Amino acid sequence: MRLRTTVLAVTLAATAAPTANAAPAATYYLDCQSGAVGATGTSPAAPWRTLAEANAHTYGPGESLLLKRGTRCEGVLAPKGKGADGAPVLIDAYGRSSDGKPRIEGGGARAALLLTNTEQWEIRSLDLSNTGPDTTTDRRAGLYVELTDYGVAHHFVVEDIDVHDVKGAEFKDPDPSGGILFAVKGSKTPTRFDDLRVGHSTVRHVDRTGIANTSTWTRAAGAAQIQSTGVVFTDNDVYDVGGDGIVVLTSRGALVERNYVNGFNMRSNDYSAGIWAWDSDDVLYQYNEVTGGHGTKDSMAYDIDGGNNRNVYRYNFSHDNEGGFLLVCNAKDMVSDGNRVHDNISINDRNTSTPYGVVSVVCGGVTTDTRVYRNTIVTNRSDTALVFDNGPTGVTFEDNVFVGAAGGQGSPIHDTVSTYHNNLYWHTDQPRDTAGVRADPLFRTAVSATPDDVRLKSGSPAHGAGSVKPGADGTVNDYFGSPIPNPPNIGADQGD
Repeated sequence: MRLRTTVLAVTLAATAAPTANAAPAATYYLDCQSGAVGATGTSPAAPWRTLAEANAHTYGPGESLLLKRGTRCEGVLAPKGKGADGAPVLIDAYGRSSDGKPRIEGGGARAALLLTNTEQWEIRSLDLSNTGPDTTTDRRAGLYVELTDYGVAHHFVVEDIDVHDVKGAEFKDPDPSGGILFAVKGSKTPTRFDDLRVGHSTVRHVDRTGIANTSTWTRAAGAAQIQSTGVVFTDNDVYDVGGDGIVVLTSRGALVERNYVNGFNMRSNDYSAGIWAWDSDDVLYQYNEVTGGHGTKDSMAYDIDGGNNRNVYRYNFSHDNEGGFLLVCNAKDMVSDGNRVHDNISINDRNTSTPYGVVSVVCGGVTTDTRVYRNTIVTNRSDTALVFDNGPTGVTFEDNVFVGAAGGQGSPIHDTVSTYHNNLYWHTDQPRDTAGVRADPLFRTAVSATPDDVRLKSGSPAHGAGSVKPGADGTVNDYFGSPIPNPPNIGADQGD
C-alpha cells in the first residue's frame, strides 16, 4: 500500500524574466513518425524526422527542442550546446497530451538521452527506455548526464520523465547503469553539479540504480572531495530496480523528499539500499516511503553509510523490507558524525541474516554521535533482531518504541555496545536501559502496514514519557504533523 504525507509541492521549474527587447530564442520540433528529412525543424508544420538532425544542432541559451507526443524515436538523443543563467535549454513535448509522451528507445546505447560536459538544461515530459541485448559489460541508462573534468555545471531540471526497461550491466558507483543518472568523472579538474533537481518522475524495471548522482571526487583513499550542491530528488516513484533505489553521492545539503521506492535490490549481487547517501554532508530525507527490498545483502530501506555527516532521516515510512529499516555503517578511514534518525515508522521490516536486523549497526569504521530517537519500530517476525550490532559504537537509541513479534521470545535485540535510554520495549529485550519502559504501547489497531496502525490509544504508557525535548533539533511536529508536546511521547506518534 502506498502512503505519502501530503505537503505543498516544490515547484521545480525555474521561470526567468525575459530580457527587454531580446529576440525570442528559437524552438525546434522533432517528429520521428511524420517529419521530413531535411526540414527546417522550426515549426510543427516542418519538424525534423531523425534524432541525428536534432543532434546536429548546437543549442544556445533559451532555445527549445520539442518532441511530438505519441511518437517513437530509436537511437540516442545527444544534443550539443548549453544554456545560460536564467535561459536554460529546454527539451519537452508538443502535441495533444492525450497522445502520451514522446518515446526514445536507446537500443542498448549508453543512454537514450545523453548530455556531456554541459549545463543549464531542463528536460520534461519524455518516455525513455534502453533495452538492447543482454549484457554483462555495457553500462546503460535512460537519462545520463556526464561531466568529465568540467568544473562546476549549473542548473539541471528533470521533471515528469518516465524511464523504464533499461537493461544495464551490473555496475555500481561511481558510474552505474540505471534510470536517471548524473555522473561526475575525471581526476584533473575539480568537477561537480550545482542546482540539480529531479522531480515528479517515474523509474521502473531498470538495472541497476534508479535515480542517482555520482562522483569520482570522494574523500575515499585520500582523494580531494568536491561535493555537488543544490541536489533535490523529490516526488519520484521508483519500482523494480536491480540494485539501489535513490542514491546521493558526494554532495552537501541535498534534499530527498516525498519519494516512493517499491522493489529494490531485485537482481543485484552487490550491496543495495532503498534511499541512501555516501560521502555526503547535511542531507535531509523526509516524507519518503520505501518497501519491497529484496534479499538480505543490505536491502534495507534507509542507510547512513561511509563518510556521511549530519544527515537527517525524519518523517519516513518503511515497511516489508527483507533487509530491514536502517543501516548504520561507516567505511574505513572515513568520518561519520552527527547523524540523526528520528520521527520515522518501520512496520514489519526484517533481516534474518547475521549480523543484521531491522536496525543494523555494522561495518568496521568508527561512527560517532549517531542518535536514533522518537521512532516506532514494529516487526511481526520472531526470526529477526530488532537491533543487531556487531561491534561499532557511537550510536544512541532514545525514546523509541520497539515492538517484536507476539508469542515465544518475541524479537531479540542483539547489541552490547550501543547506548539505550528511555525506550519502550514490548515482546523484546531491554538492553541496559534503566530508564526504559517495558509495557504494551497500546496501538490503536492491529498492526498491518499503515502508519495509522501505530497511533497510540488513550492511556498508552508512551504518553508523556519521552525525554528528548521538542525543538532541540528544530523539529516541532511528529510524523503525523501533530505538535510535539513537552514532555513528549515515546515513539513517532506525539498525539494525545
